[in-house]
Amino acid sequence: MKLTPQSAGLVAAVTSAASFSTSGAFVKPLLEAGWSPAAAVTARAFSAGLLLLPVVLLSLRGRWHAVWRGRWRLLAMGLLAVAITQLAYFAAIRRVPVATALLIEFLAPLLLVLWVWVTSRRLPRPAVLLGSVLAIGGLILVIGPGALQAVDPVGLALAFVAAIGCAVYFAVAGRPTDGLPPVALAGIGLLIGGVVLGLTGVTGLVPMKAVLGDVTLFGSSVPWWVPLTVVSVFGTAIAYATGIFGSNRLGSRLGSFVGLLEVVFASILAWLVVGEQLTPLQMLGGVLILAGIAAVPAETPPPVPSEAAEPAIRPEFVVTPAGQDPLIG
Repeated sequence: MKLTPQSAGLVAAVTSAASFSTSGAFVKPLLEAGWSPAAAVTARAFSAGLLLLPVVLLSLRGRWHAVWRGRWRLLAMGLLAVAITQLAYFAAIRRVPVATALLIEFLAPLLLVLWVWVTSRRLPRPAVLLGSVLAIGGLILVIGPGALQAVDPVGLALAFVAAIGCAVYFAVAGRPTDGLPPVALAGIGLLIGGVVLGLTGVTGLVPMKAVLGDVTLFGSSVPWWVPLTVVSVFGTAIAYATGIFGSNRLGSRLGSFVGLLEVVFASILAWLVVGEQLTPLQMLGGVLILAGIAAVPAETPPPVPSEAAEPAIRPEFVVTPAGQDPLIG
């Protein structure tokens, strides 16, 4: 049976959420062994970009003009969606609980809805508002109501910066490809992000420390490159590539709501791997997130501009004519 573009996008977006959910389990052993967060995310992003590079080159087939036309999307993906989001998140969890930082970061779908509401001056459809309420309510239950207890203003602000970066990721991914394959956006964006993250460490802006020894992974001692390889392949390269592909076909709004499944998959993974119990509230939260995703209608993708047309020099995900924004639906 042949999948429709929207069905293929949904499969890719769910795959991305499941892949992203593995990140914590495989980055944690590196952090416990003495790696600094900046070193771990730099190695993760740059390694994933290198892994995708052969696929990127094959997909482009020498069409470097598509890379030039998509330069603003690539910079936004690398600088904002990868580098700044990672730095802000790890800086936030030094001041507030991880659950609090996650809860704020995953407000990204709501930020996209609010952005379109403000810029277009059009109230979102009732189905979008209902889906937002259900999904965010479910997110609170899955992560835990205790996440709302943090009060450190700097930590909350940093987590909110990470949420903006996450929203940028879905906004950039949901724009028309204009000849730039999704895997190229993922691979080149990760390389840019990895380089920027590395420069922050080299210049001393953030601590950069890597311990190249054995680490403990699920109770066994393994070389440091084992968890790094897993998180680079599954939690980063596959996660970003499938996420961008999915959002490009579903649109930024629905793609971002499907992305909330990451916390559900992470909870299930913790239950299966380390024996953490799933509480009834978490199960109810998962159901509410699914209900919120189901309530949000898919978007009608905007027309893809001709490859011959040179877009204006601006970030492509920011300016859209009022009344034509695909996030309204």
